[in-house]
Amino acid sequence: MTATSNRKQIAILSFVLVVVMLGYGIVIPIIPFYIEHLGAGGSELGLLVASYALMRLICGPIWGGLSDRVGRKPILLIGVLGYGITMVLFGLATELWMLFAARILSGILSSATAPTTMAYISDSTSEENRGGGMGILGAAVGLGTILGPGLGGLLAGDSLALPFFIAGGLSFVALALAILFLPESLPAHERQRPAEGAARIVDLGEMWRAIFSPIGSLLLMAFLVAYGMTIFYGIFGLYALKKFEYGPQEVGTILMVIGLASAVAQGALTGPLTRRWGEARVIKGMMLLAAGGFLIMLLADSYLTVLLTTGLFVLVTAVLGPAITSLTSKWATMKQGIAMGLNNSFFSLGRIAGPLWGGIVLDMNVDYPYLSGAAVMFIGFLISLVWVSQGRGETPGA
Repeated sequence: MTATSNRKQIAILSFVLVVVMLGYGIVIPIIPFYIEHLGAGGSELGLLVASYALMRLICGPIWGGLSDRVGRKPILLIGVLGYGITMVLFGLATELWMLFAARILSGILSSATAPTTMAYISDSTSEENRGGGMGILGAAVGLGTILGPGLGGLLAGDSLALPFFIAGGLSFVALALAILFLPESLPAHERQRPAEGAARIVDLGEMWRAIFSPIGSLLLMAFLVAYGMTIFYGIFGLYALKKFEYGPQEVGTILMVIGLASAVAQGALTGPLTRRWGEARVIKGMMLLAAGGFLIMLLADSYLTVLLTTGLFVLVTAVLGPAITSLTSKWATMKQGIAMGLNNSFFSLGRIAGPLWGGIVLDMNVDYPYLSGAAVMFIGFLISLVWVSQGRGETPGA
């Protein structure tokens, strides 16, 4: 396969991801208002967000395993088509159970997209160019996620359902592009037989053993960070509605600023900070700052201060995930694939638990989710003081 062909495939795949993630970003600021419109509250919102994350956690490895057997393109097409259909179903929903059915189905089907795009790049690039290919896909995901919320907020001015129909339409455009222009990347002779490629969902025994391995403290940190961050992300729209009476446009703009802050932090701050101080010290410092960030956000009393405080909070928390993942890779006593899979599983479990708790306590008091988030991050800080400096190998930051 020529370099020109590789670049063309990556460009097509990147455009497909931009379109899909733009659709994903469009609906983020709308879901809380859809929930409120149907007479539900924070508990239902948290459960809706968590159910989507749970389906992605369960089904992602299954789709990845299937792509090893039947090829990348069919599974990718299922993911894109499934996302488009479920967005239309979401826009047509008139009762709460319909929202849950559409969101759960979306988690099941759209979870086919991420593992197959990563595998596609691995198939079609050399080892020396793979990092660049993954980086391009990451940039495509980031671009769609950043631009989507602002566009979704604007589109929701006339109809809450319209952004879901737009997201579905964009997904069908991406599907057509993939069908017409994206070739299969995994030749038939390289595919696994069913006995070789059995997909595992979540190995609870392996997760339990890993807790007592050198990376155990870092896996716990991954869970706590995802838990705390999704307490914020999962209920922010409803929190802004209840506390400030913001609508989809204001929430969409704030989420767009958050996306930019996250991209800046991950692209420009993580590398220099970890090189200068080491991952362990960065984790400790950022956990403490994140706990303070939750409390500072409670002091915001205007649109400008909400923008500033949420932006600062995201700048801090965006550095935590990469730092924890990097240190997990360094301390792992098992194969890297297993270690990274466990790291992803613990992050995913946090993304499931965080919205559930955040939604429950939001219905009790509008400030309780952020107070809970501060407590979770501070507990993580205390844990990091005791255990995160005791990893295998050299002491980070020494």
